[in-house]
Amino acid sequence: MIVVPLSLRSHCLQRLSSCRRLHTGSALRSEAGISNPAEYCKDLVRKHDYEGYLTSQLYPKRFQGGYFALRAFYIELATVREAVSQTTLGQARLMFWRDAMKDIYNDKPPRHPIALAIHEATRDNHLPLYHFNRIIEAREQELHNQTHLTLESMTSHAESTSSTFLYLLLAMLNLPSSTLAHAASHIGVAQSLTTLLRALPFHASKGVMVIPAEITAKHNVNQQEIFSKRESSHGLEDAVFELATVANDHLLTARDMFKESGGRVPPEAMPVFSAAIPVVSILSTLEVVNFNVFNPSLQIRDWRLAWQVWRSYYKRTF
Repeated sequence: MIVVPLSLRSHCLQRLSSCRRLHTGSALRSEAGISNPAEYCKDLVRKHDYEGYLTSQLYPKRFQGGYFALRAFYIELATVREAVSQTTLGQARLMFWRDAMKDIYNDKPPRHPIALAIHEATRDNHLPLYHFNRIIEAREQELHNQTHLTLESMTSHAESTSSTFLYLLLAMLNLPSSTLAHAASHIGVAQSLTTLLRALPFHASKGVMVIPAEITAKHNVNQQEIFSKRESSHGLEDAVFELATVANDHLLTARDMFKESGGRVPPEAMPVFSAAIPVVSILSTLEVVNFNVFNPSLQIRDWRLAWQVWRSYYKRTF
């Protein structure tokens, strides 16, 4: 018989209790959301993702509940790293979602508003489970590697998160087109890169550099100086310009997918590709501020964005 010291037993019980709270904490804090999961998800997107909420209005009414469920799931996983103080706690939270997805597809969703909303969406639409699992796996890798050494690594992560989310939206709209999927892949990468560039000041305040090391090294970026001074430099602006150029190239490649139709996206797919409009807005702002990511204007909502989204939707271009 193995005797476990009382202090160790107490520590293990505390860790187990923490993990259990992570599994159910979100649901307990949002018990009201259990009775109306769709409204809970909609409210979550409205509070935490202005651009995602703005483009949600372009989806047909019958798909909006599914959109909010998927977007809320994406937000929930994207914020895991910032929401936990230890890697093990983040792993526990992601394990909850891995198990939750299995239960959802077995018609036994856990009592969590987002899980219940996703379950409802899967009943009405064909949403491949492997897309959900791919996002979960990417977020788990993010817990261990907060930075990227190469652009290739960063692009691969973007494809596993932002692009895969767009694949889910295409599946929800029942648009099984390789052309649309290819274009969505590039839009997702562009979206991920620009989002990270805009959030660079936040990550720098945590001592994390979101630009791949191979790019910062090329431009002699002093990361510690960026972290301590929290201001731009010529080297950083050159690095931001290079990554922004990569994002723009992905946008151009996505547009090339629609050459045969004069650059016009099929009307039924335009809600998904409206995700590119905020990307264009961020890149335009970066150019105006000479790629200084610490310029306050990047953190201010563009009052023209709503009009730009609607105009692009009706023109069927991005």
